[in-house]
Formats: sequence, C-alpha cells, structure tokens
Amino acid sequence: MSASPQPAQASADSTVVQVILAVALGHFLNDLMQSLIPAAYPLLKDNLALSFAQVGLITFVFHGTASVLQPLVGLYTDRRPLPYAMAVGMASTGIGLVLLARAESFGQILLAVALIGLGSSIFHPEASRIARLAAGMRPGFAQSLFQVGGNAGSAIGPLAAAFVVMQRGQLSIEWFAAVALAGMALLWGVGRWYVAVGAARAHARKSRAHAARPLPAATVRLGIILLILLMISKFVYSVSLSSYYTFYLIEQYGLTVGQSQMCLFIFLASVAVGTIIGGPIGDRIGRRRVILWSILGILPLTLLVPWLPLVPSVIAVSLAGLILASAFPAMVVYAQDLMPHSTGMVAGLLFGLAFGIAALGAAGLGVLADHWGIVSVYRICAFLPLLGLVAFLLPNPRDGSHLP
Repeated sequence: MSASPQPAQASADSTVVQVILAVALGHFLNDLMQSLIPAAYPLLKDNLALSFAQVGLITFVFHGTASVLQPLVGLYTDRRPLPYAMAVGMASTGIGLVLLARAESFGQILLAVALIGLGSSIFHPEASRIARLAAGMRPGFAQSLFQVGGNAGSAIGPLAAAFVVMQRGQLSIEWFAAVALAGMALLWGVGRWYVAVGAARAHARKSRAHAARPLPAATVRLGIILLILLMISKFVYSVSLSSYYTFYLIEQYGLTVGQSQMCLFIFLASVAVGTIIGGPIGDRIGRRRVILWSILGILPLTLLVPWLPLVPSVIAVSLAGLILASAFPAMVVYAQDLMPHSTGMVAGLLFGLAFGIAALGAAGLGVLADHWGIVSVYRICAFLPLLGLVAFLLPNPRDGSHLP
C-alpha cells in the first residue's frame, strides 16, 4: 500500500532543529577558519615582505573565488543534490589552511586562499539549502540560526588568530585544520540525514512547488534586482563598520586601539543578536516588512552617528548594526520564496553577492578615506539606508503585489 500524501507533507513541514543546529555549527567552524586570513595579514606581510597591493590581491582572490562560485555550486546542487558536498568543502578549507601555514611565496598564498574560498563556496549554498529543507514552516528561524553561526565564527576567528597565530607564528595556522576535520565529521552526519530523510522532504517540497502557480518571470526579476540594490545599501554600510570602525573611533574620539576593539566587539555582538531575531520576526510579520524597516529604519541613527559624543555614538552604531543585521536572513528566505525550485542557487547568489559587495565596498571606501578622511566617509555612508525605500516595491511572492 502506498503512503498518502498528507503524512509526507506533514513531515516536510516539521522543523528538524538538530539538523539546523548542525549546519549552524558548521557555519561557525567554516567562518572561523576563513576569518583567519585577514587576521593573519600582518604576520604574512612581514614574513614574506608583501606589499599592500599584494595583500589586496589576496583578499581579491579569496572573495572572488567565493563570490563567483557560490551561485554555480547552488545551481548544480539544486538539480543534482550532493549530500556530502559540505564535508568536501570543509576538506578544501582544511587543505588551504595547511598550505597557508607552510606558504613560502606569494603564489602559494594565493593558491591557499583560493582553496579556502572554494571550500566556502561549496559550503554556503548547500548548507543554506539544507537549513531551508529542515526548517519546515519556520524558514526565517532556520536562516537566522544558520547565519548567526557564521557571525559567531567571524567574531571568534580574529581572537583565535591573536592568541594563537600571532603568538606561535605562521606555521600554527595549520593547527586549525583540526577544526576542518571536526567540521567534516559533523557535516558528514548531516549528509547521512539527507540521504535517509532529507531527500524525501525535498521531493515533497518540489511537488508542492510544482503544483503552485509560478510567479511571472518579470515579477521574479524585479524582486531580485531590488534585493541587489538593498544588499548594496546593507553591505556597504556594514563593511564601513567592520573594516574601518576602529580607525574612525581612534581619529574621531582619540581612543586607543584596545578601546576601539572593544567598541567593535560591541557592534559585532549586536549584529549577532540582530541576525538571530530577524528570521523569526520575518516568519511572523512577513519578510518584506522586515527588509524595509531593517534598512530604511536605521536612517535616523546613521545620520546622527558622525555628530554624537562617544557613548551615544557607540550605542547608535550598535542599534543600527542590530537592526540592519536582521535584514539578511529575511532577504535569503524572501529570494527563496520567489524561486522555490532553486533554493540552493538563490542562497549561493546572495551569499556570493554579499562577499563581492563587501570586498568592492571596502576597497572603494578605503580610497575615499585616503582622499577625504574616515570621518567624511561615515558622513557619506549615513545616506546609504535611503536605498531602503525601494523595499516598498518588493513584490509579494504569493501574488506579486507590493507593500501597502
């Protein structure tokens, strides 16, 4: 006797928290390892007598590899799922770390960071697809939990570099290959879950997606274009803080490096909180409203930041970071709702754009800061949230309508 569709559908709609936690932990390990690259720049620059241009090229190769390959990996796994791809991505990152630890030339460093970028490009779209698959009726919750794992890893990575790599030297980078081994074991288990259970859930979801009336191509195209504009606003302002906030605090308020780092930690902690709350709120009130108010809503704060005394400025920046961070989980789920047949490709596209926009934004803001000063850059960036106005035009994934 064949099973009725109702139990299968009910199973596909349930939330498998253990799997979501596993991919979130995998995201933590992945981003911890990749954040060692910029944290180790001073050491690599001294050991190999690199120029600033060469350091910039290292960043370009890493971000470029991750940015370009992520949507391609997502597109492939949407059509031909690879249950153990995430474990393979961890292996690539681990090999890259070993090569980086033993690199004796600039070319070897580029090869090492390219392998780390490859590992990240394999991990992100597939992990996001699995998180969506395990989410059931709570995709925003799953995406937030998944992304906060990455935020935590990015925050811990520089601390690991400061207390291990900077103290023990370049060769100690390879110690973190053990993190990759732990990630491989963890994500191999997720792959086994997919083979045993996840594939059936994916089939049930695809059947429902095929039965639903697809949105017109023009509506989908409009939604994706508007999302890209919103991502430019979000990630350029975010990278102005993650890359230059300490320099701004030192110049504007005369803080020491240690004091500025503490303010940066407060900002990063606020970002983690915002990432956690953004998805569940989107599940309740709708993804488009979260995107709108998380970007446009910070405008009063960003306009005030360059003119405030130290303590109110740090509070305003932290609140802006918290609110702004809530947007990205909602963006990913919203895009997946627009294109339910291509959830892996969509996640890869958005994560790839996030890498690319952040890299280009950091480079562009650095040029502006050299010419006009870091304080002027923050006064200019304060107007970026105005791009959030285009969120009013985001189509509803259900019927193509706009926000009221």
